[in-house]
Amino acid sequence: MRRVLITLCAVVAATAAATTGCAGGDGEGQGRESERPRPRALTWQQELRVADAQQRLTKRCMKRHGFDYWEDRTLTLRESRPVRYVQDDVSWARAYGYGGPIEAKSRRVHERNPIGAYRQSLSASRRAAFDAALDGGDSARMLMASLPSGGEIRKRLGGCTEEAERKLYGDPAEWFRTGKVATGLNSLYGEDLMKDPRLSTAVRAWSRCMKKAGQPYEDPQAARDAIRVNTGRLGDARADEAFAAERKTAVADATCARETSLRAVASARETYYQDRLRDRFGKDVDTYRNLGRQAYDRAVPIVGERD
Repeated sequence: MRRVLITLCAVVAATAAATTGCAGGDGEGQGRESERPRPRALTWQQELRVADAQQRLTKRCMKRHGFDYWEDRTLTLRESRPVRYVQDDVSWARAYGYGGPIEAKSRRVHERNPIGAYRQSLSASRRAAFDAALDGGDSARMLMASLPSGGEIRKRLGGCTEEAERKLYGDPAEWFRTGKVATGLNSLYGEDLMKDPRLSTAVRAWSRCMKKAGQPYEDPQAARDAIRVNTGRLGDARADEAFAAERKTAVADATCARETSLRAVASARETYYQDRLRDRFGKDVDTYRNLGRQAYDRAVPIVGERD
């Protein structure tokens, strides 16, 4: 069970900014702070549009510097949906399983990465100029962000990458810093979440449901791990067979998650533990959200939503 909830904590943390401060749980730990409206986090669709706008701005900037640059919008909007620990969209699972075919499609695109091939085709001096134009090259500045659990993480920033981020977020350094806070809070409450009785009860209910469906797994990650092993065993020659098995398990997974309300329970308990950290990190989380919303507003006229 410990491994189960470690995985849950890690994956739900990917949406930490989306759940921090949202209504949910039993209201424990909420005080005057909760009375003030908090900025809403971006949806994954909005995040994708901001990322696409950043690609578009980077391309325009690189063109001004005399270089080609390619945007990657290979996946459709529906294909771009992130697969989280709790996946309760049955129709999506029926179409894509756990996203195996989408991952394969992405791998093929990345293997033919036109930017990498283009860069390699340049002379040494032009290649250095390309790097400097894209991210500042050797002269790029180094950003630093402290993590909630201690330590720090760094990021090089310069060139067209910095220009694009500045046009969207206004302050790339503040976006980077607060982002590491907002997405790293799980490290502070992971142990409590892992022992949370309500979440444990919901996971066990999901497991019983799966067993009745002929899928005897203790948690969603165990189901996906088994599918990954099976896909690797069958190989490319039997990809259709592998996907049929993946889809069958994923549909059962999503159905059981919906029937047991696992997603709602996980989100509510995540929110409860995050709310207990508002006094220490609420300001940074709110700043991160506000910068994200600003970026989305600026992204809308730059690039349309994917089909």
